[in-house]
Amino acid sequence: MTDPSDAYDVVVIGSGAAGASAALRAADLGLSVLIVEKEHKFGGTSATSGGVIWVPGHGMDGNASDTREDALTYLRSVIKVPVNEERLEAYIDQAPAMLAFLRKAGVEVMAAAWPDYFPDRPGARADRSVICPTFDGRELGDARYPLMREQFNRFKLFHRYAMDLTETFSLMMQQKGWRGTAAKMIARYWTDRGARANSPRDRRFTQGAALMGSVYKQVFARGVELRTETRLEEIRLDAGGEVAGVIVSRFGQHHEIAARHGVILAAGGFEWNQQLRDRFYPAPGLIWHSSTPEGANRGEALLAAERIGATTEHTEQGWWIPTTSFPMPQASNFHETHQAAFDVGRPWSVCVNRNGLRFVNEATGYDSFGQAMVDDHLRTGANMPCWLVFDAKFRARFSAGGLMPTVHTPERKIPSDWWDHYVFRADTIPLLAQKIGVPAKALVGTVAKINEFAMTGVDTEFGRGGNIYDQFFGDPTVAPNPNLGPIDTAPFYAVPINNGDLGTKGGVRCDARARVLDGEGRPIPKLYAAGNNAGSPFGDCYPGAGATIGPAMTFGFVAANDIAERTGNLRA
Repeated sequence: MTDPSDAYDVVVIGSGAAGASAALRAADLGLSVLIVEKEHKFGGTSATSGGVIWVPGHGMDGNASDTREDALTYLRSVIKVPVNEERLEAYIDQAPAMLAFLRKAGVEVMAAAWPDYFPDRPGARADRSVICPTFDGRELGDARYPLMREQFNRFKLFHRYAMDLTETFSLMMQQKGWRGTAAKMIARYWTDRGARANSPRDRRFTQGAALMGSVYKQVFARGVELRTETRLEEIRLDAGGEVAGVIVSRFGQHHEIAARHGVILAAGGFEWNQQLRDRFYPAPGLIWHSSTPEGANRGEALLAAERIGATTEHTEQGWWIPTTSFPMPQASNFHETHQAAFDVGRPWSVCVNRNGLRFVNEATGYDSFGQAMVDDHLRTGANMPCWLVFDAKFRARFSAGGLMPTVHTPERKIPSDWWDHYVFRADTIPLLAQKIGVPAKALVGTVAKINEFAMTGVDTEFGRGGNIYDQFFGDPTVAPNPNLGPIDTAPFYAVPINNGDLGTKGGVRCDARARVLDGEGRPIPKLYAAGNNAGSPFGDCYPGAGATIGPAMTFGFVAANDIAERTGNLRA
């Protein structure tokens, strides 16, 4: 089991944004690095994400006026639970340094106009999110580019053609010229004959794949070794109680790898471990509601760390996002999870619990929507799932999770087994209420109120459409409020909305230097964690687009710096 030659300065567990950032920084500082990834493909959940990085004070474009004090003021106004203030401040201080390092290392980034998720709070801005432009996957090499984890079908046009964020919003909102956008995407793919000869995968890496492709180009250029199909089994301690390496398995064979200076846990959260969900979460939820890659993040690294004394924090929280479940095309007994993050806040719709009552501003940030589902369920027992109710105008224009608008999927193309099982339809609101088991009088009253709000443009119950974030994802052609429209055109529809997630917010407890802490609050020597493997510095909050990847990459960077400082390798 032991091979004395299998030793590295740093062993990174997990190949997502946190692990890639840690590996890139450590290798750039002259340390030998191995990345261990249990899945067949690398890139982690990050490669399937939107690829946005939330970095207050990044200084690009108009962000130069964003101050440390503004960022901390904003965060302290939106975080509702106790957090490690030193760790929070370390994030604000180190995130711009991390981004500057990425740019210096050769990773191209650009600022994105994306409002913070609580735009009315002091210190909020609309320029803290950062993205990577489209990346040519073949820059990783013809052998490697098909091995990066691929985007979900929901992020591709017709399950095939990669979409960047601009194309996504053009198609999603059916903006002017959207058909031309789609035609260009299709033509671009089929005229790329060189890529088609190598792989059916679109070589245009967009969103999370663009981020991970850009970073991994630099990771591989620095000689970092990557082993896939290699699962963490145990964190090994030496006689003095310091982390000395890991025991891994590959296709059933166990093997020990020595880590001379540190192990960095970056293996994601535990959203695909039902036992851990039941152990930590206050309200019910199933692994199948998660929108992360199926079966990937099962908490093995968290459990391995707990076995050597690590403690956890914020494990009752998830990075919530509303999701729906629909059958796979041509395989109706298998299901796909679809995000409904922005669908629930579109005009001509309303979300209700199983009592037929609203419980949230439907256009709020998706994490806040999920928190409202949890709170309402704990209060009423009538949520999780809730219902998205909409009319024919919504159906013609917008998606409802996995139900595409009629321009893409007309009624005649909806499989017969979907009706009254995955999507419900009726000619009146009372009949729809009967089908979905919601009190008809309550639902009729809720719809009547929404229709009144749509006429005045003011939602006096929850303030839907009352701020820049809500309006950013509304329909600008709808007045007087882009997030409100009367639900008055038959037929009427409903789909169940689950409290899904983008991963878990909780994990092992770490300090400001990304060191994993034991029950006494002491660092476990040479053990670090970043990303969803660690507790979020934001506690229960999702402050802005990219607030998962931002801390992941920052504390991966911080962990590598701490290891390099201990070994005398740290430099600017």
